[in-house]
Amino acid sequence: MSTTMIIRPRVSEKAYNMSQENHVYVFEVPKDSSKQSVASAVSEQFKVTVTNVNVTNIKGKAKKTYRKRGGRTAGSTNDIKKAYVTLKEGDSIAIFPKEDEKKDAKPVETKSKKATRSSK
Repeated sequence: MSTTMIIRPRVSEKAYNMSQENHVYVFEVPKDSSKQSVASAVSEQFKVTVTNVNVTNIKGKAKKTYRKRGGRTAGSTNDIKKAYVTLKEGDSIAIFPKEDEKKDAKPVETKSKKATRSSK
């Protein structure tokens, strides 16, 4: 691959659960990329073994905005292409490092102070 492909991880609750349970990571990729180019880019950048890649094209939603004095404009959000990348058992990518550190850390116990009232 002569040019480097820019891939961005999708950070959402669904993507986090998929990565924890099924070893599937979700990335936003360029619209003209193929499954083979996505697999080679992920394996080169993160030093992991890719077993499967599924891609989907998401069409942007139509949006309307209203301006002062009754002006209306129509537009749409950007189209995106998502890649669902399945890794070999045992491989992982540290997209969510904060959550992984929280699981390893021991819970901290705090003492709660109860307010006492003095009766007169």
